[in-house]
Amino acid sequence: MRVLACDKVDPAAIAMLRAAGHDVVEATGLKGDALVAALAGASGLVVRGATKVTGDVIRACPDLKVVVRAGSGLDNVDRAAAEARGVKVCNTPNANSVSVAELVFALLLALERHVVPASSDLRRGVWEKSKYQGRELSGRTLGILGFGRIGREVATRARAFDLTVLSHDPLHGTTSEGFGWVRQVQRDELFRSADLVTIHVPLHESTKDSIGAREFGLMKKDAVLVNCSRGGVVNETELHAALVAGTLRGAASDVFATEPPPADHPLLALPNFLALPHLGASTAEAQRRAGTDAAALLIEALAAGK
Repeated sequence: MRVLACDKVDPAAIAMLRAAGHDVVEATGLKGDALVAALAGASGLVVRGATKVTGDVIRACPDLKVVVRAGSGLDNVDRAAAEARGVKVCNTPNANSVSVAELVFALLLALERHVVPASSDLRRGVWEKSKYQGRELSGRTLGILGFGRIGREVATRARAFDLTVLSHDPLHGTTSEGFGWVRQVQRDELFRSADLVTIHVPLHESTKDSIGAREFGLMKKDAVLVNCSRGGVVNETELHAALVAGTLRGAASDVFATEPPPADHPLLALPNFLALPHLGASTAEAQRRAGTDAAALLIEALAAGK
């Protein structure tokens, strides 16, 4: 069967698909009519986050049977349109869990030890020590909003930093098995009690802009926030206001509501805001897992649909 692979899927995944007998066409930068044209005669589609599989695209591709997102989240695929057309949609939620969890601690440590500004000063020949006195993670309280796969990986690593861990998951009422040492709390209590808050919820209508002025007002003034989930979950205008006013001491984000953000985005001008260009899954290991997991899912789904 013909398969279209977009967004630079890992070569190991392409090799798997071809070994299974599929005719694989690789492409990047496709959207709208160009994507529809490339999908002519294709039964399967593998994408990462860049390709937008809209309802118009799905409805215009009668041969399409399976869409696999190599990575977590499905906000770039119109699942309602796919369901209406009988197109199977799946993703690889386990592929990037470790990489994202590790990045959370990279951001927390960078914030609390002033890694970026201190390094920048040194490169300019400025030797500063007292200016960049930081804080330890040990002995503090970490609040994890969203206790799915990534949230659990974060919690596991938090133990090594001697952090007290709180969790709240809007989708699940109890702490996962094996995490009895994590204290499950109500949402407001998590924001009130945590010194460090990390977000791991999906983006949909109920979570869009769900973290804003109200939540920042609940948080301790010396608390910091890390977002490695989806940009639209945090209201960026209200985050900017909280950081400027000192309601929140610092924040780091790997994601933005619009990616890439404009160069004049107000948050990028703040010294207490650390930004990355959506690097959560950008490790060799996560890329390979996402690709090979996606290939396995696609091979199985196409075989079942014969």
